[in-house]
Amino acid sequence: MTMRTSLKLHRLEKDMKQSDLADLVNVRRETIGRLEQGLYCPSLRLAMDIAKVFDTTVEDLFSFDDEDDAASTSGKAA
Repeated sequence: MTMRTSLKLHRLEKDMKQSDLADLVNVRRETIGRLEQGLYCPSLRLAMDIAKVFDTTVEDLFSFDDEDDAASTSGKAA
């Protein structure tokens, strides 16, 4: 399962640096960078805090590509 995020787009639209967002949600700048690269899945609390900063929903910021799940279950009998 691959995580996709529009976090960087939202951040750039607000003319915000990674460090600015990190300060607002009480994490390190590196955490924001890893989130933007899809290398880190946020906790529910962190996802909600970030969504609040951008006045949007968690679902708008983060989604998962279910192709991996579909491929792994397609060979199973119903």
